[in-house]
Formats: sequence, structure tokens, C-alpha cells
Amino acid sequence: MKLTRKVIAAALFLVLPYLGNAQEVPSSSHNPLDVVFGDPYIIYDDATARYYMYGTGGGAKNGFAAYSSDDLVNWRNEGQVYHAGNENGWSDSTAAWGGAYWAPEVYAHKGKFYLFYSAQWKDNPGKELENFRIGVAVADKPTGPFVDLQNRPVFDPGYPIIDANVYFADDGRIYLYYSRCCYKHPVQSEVADWAKRKGWFDEIEESWVYGIELKPDFSGVIGEPVLLLRPPVSMNDAQAEWESRSVTSREVNRRWTEGSFTFKHGDTYYMMYSANHFAGENYAVGYATAKHPFGPYTKATNNPVLEKNTATGGQVTGTGHNSVVFLPDGRMLCVYHGRTRQTGDERVVFIDEMKIDDNGLLTVQGPTTRSQ
Repeated sequence: MKLTRKVIAAALFLVLPYLGNAQEVPSSSHNPLDVVFGDPYIIYDDATARYYMYGTGGGAKNGFAAYSSDDLVNWRNEGQVYHAGNENGWSDSTAAWGGAYWAPEVYAHKGKFYLFYSAQWKDNPGKELENFRIGVAVADKPTGPFVDLQNRPVFDPGYPIIDANVYFADDGRIYLYYSRCCYKHPVQSEVADWAKRKGWFDEIEESWVYGIELKPDFSGVIGEPVLLLRPPVSMNDAQAEWESRSVTSREVNRRWTEGSFTFKHGDTYYMMYSANHFAGENYAVGYATAKHPFGPYTKATNNPVLEKNTATGGQVTGTGHNSVVFLPDGRMLCVYHGRTRQTGDERVVFIDEMKIDDNGLLTVQGPTTRSQ
């Protein structure tokens, strides 16, 4: 993925005092970054005073690569940090989509680094095309090598799942959020009825976001999954128009709720999520809020907060699967992938400033490609 460079220069100056060996911040920067990733996720490591970015693709084969930076603008390729063929590997690299090594997220926890990811499970007696599950690997450093904790996924809900996101609550509990795939999951709705009447699709499959509590050692889960977000059932729902664009544009017979990222701001939990086809121009980001990690979540009235800008003269499409970087001064950066005319079908990384106002309204100041 081809990316150019960008990050809020002013925000970077504020980060510098916290970086032990920080490079000089460029006088200007711009999107997209010079890194090729889908589903980008960034952490900061105190020991090395560097940021580390993980994502889908980036030249990795049967696994995941990483990039590092001390200023969020200039990125160094750290090579492949996870290989599916490690001693505890449980995935099938010969399955569809090259084993589908997707959406890695890394968390520093109790002196170790844990990589959560999606892949095709080799235990597949039904020969399912989509047999995705979520695994977790561990390393001593953010650059790996990461080795799977066990020779199986974290758990098996009985259907394909992707896009792991982990939230560490104030009370010590740990929550895993994931997306149930659209695969073999047709759902009745007014949108599905409408598409069928038009003769476009016989059924509409949907992906839904669930949450479940993780065991403290990540070896499994506690309790049963809780449904947290799904596409609207009614066409009169305020979210129906933007979350159904892949269907209403006759692109595909699926509606997605995926790529969730959860964080707490004040006493409110924010769950950002992506809707529409990740490979299409309508991929976009919204958010929902709750007072508990398991909800109930209410979708925001100003959704989507990140979408293509071609209608206003821009060149960015397919904006989605975001994460958030929290700067030391309290500012927030939204990290996501998108496409431009120059990159074509290739997903590239963008970083734009994100804000939450005094009324709790979240906005993303993007997508941008201008120098700043």
C-alpha cells in the first residue's frame, strides 16, 4: 500500500517532549502516509520511545509486518513480526485470501506485547469458505517475534469472526470486541425487502459487532457474547442511508458493522465502527456511545464521521477500519485506511485529528490530503 505522509504538525510538536530520541518534526506533512497497510493500528512504546504501526498487508506473507516512528510522520519498516508457521500456529495459510491474516492489534500488558488478529482456522470439517477466528500471540518486544499463546483460536462462537479489539476496563476486566461475518448470515430487514422487490438481491447478509469478556491470561473467554451493534432494520432509521450504501448502490448483497474500536472518554464509552464494503468507495466510519462496555450502545446523530470526500472535490474514498492514538496532551488522532486516485485499489494509511466537544459529540477532521 502506498502512503504518503501526514499528521497534525502542531500535535507532533506537543508529543516531542515525551519522546526520548525524537527526530526533528518536518515543517509540513500530508496524507496519506508512506506506509502500505489496511486496518492500521498504532501503539506507543515507552522503552524505545517509538510508535509502532501494525496492519493488514504491508508486504507480510502469512502473517503481519510492523513499522516504527518517533514522530508519526517518518516510518521505518521493521519487517515481518508474526509468522503463521510459528510453533503454535493454528491457521490455514492455504485457505482463501491467503489465510486471511487481517486486522492485527497489539497491546502492551504486564511486561509483554499481545497481538490479536483474524485468520482462517485450519479446523474446518465443513469446508467453509469463510472460517475466520481470532487468535492471540505474545512477544517480549513490539517488533516480535510473536508466537501464538496456544495452538487454537481464543474461542469458537460457531460462526466466522474478524476484527478483534480489546478494551482494558478500570475495574480490571478485559473485553474482546469482534465482528460476526456476513457469511451465511442473511437478515430480514426493510432494506432487504426493498432490494428484493427491485430484483437486485434475494437476501442481504449482515455482520454484527459483539462483545465478550476475556480471561485475564487471554486463554479463553468468560460468559457468552453480547450483541452490541448491527445495521438498521428500518429504512426510516437515521443510520439506514449511510450504512446501506453498498446495497443501495447495487454493489453487493451485504451490510457490514465491523472494525470496531472502543475507548472511554469521561464517563462514556465510545465505540467507533465501519460500515459498507471495505473494498468499495462507500466504506465509512460512525460511532455509538454507552455507559457500560457491554452497552446498550446508541448510534450518534452525526454519523458518519468519516467518509469519502469526492463529492466535495476531494480524491479520497474507502475510508474505514480506524483506531485512535491518544497524545500525551489529551489530543486524539484517528488512524484509518483509504484510497486515492493515485493508489487505486490499494489501501493506504491516513491520520487525521479527532475531537470530542463538551457535549460529547465526536468529529474527525478528515479525510485530508493537503499539506499542513
